[in-house]
Amino acid sequence: MTYDALLMVAVLFITGFAFIYATNFPQHPGLLPIFRLYLLAIIAAYFCWFWCKSGQTLAMKTWRIRLENHDGSLLSFPNALLRFTLVLIGLALAGITFWWALLDENGQFLHDRLLKSRLVALAKR
Repeated sequence: MTYDALLMVAVLFITGFAFIYATNFPQHPGLLPIFRLYLLAIIAAYFCWFWCKSGQTLAMKTWRIRLENHDGSLLSFPNALLRFTLVLIGLALAGITFWWALLDENGQFLHDRLLKSRLVALAKR
C-alpha cells in the first residue's frame, strides 16, 4: 500500500495541477467538492485500470503479487470498481476489511472474500 500511495502522490500532483490550471481553482473555492471527486475518480481509475488490465498495479508488480478471480481470470471493470469502493469503506472504518485477514482461514481481505477474488504470490523469475 505504501508503494502505491507514493505513486498516487505523483499522479495526483500532476492531475491536480491540471485541474487547478484548467479551472483557475484558487479563484473559485466553490469547486472544492468537485476537485475532491475528481481526485477520487483519478485514484479509482488508476487502480481499476491496472486490476482489469494485468491484475497488478505498479507496486504489485514490484512485490510480485497479482489480483485475480478464483478461476484465475482478471477482474471485470464493475468488480474492480466494487472492490475499490469496498476498500474505501474499509479504510473509512479503521481498515476493517484489512484486519479481517487476521481472522480469515485463508488470510484473505474481507473485500476479496466478498468478491470471490484473491491476491496470488507470483513465482520469482
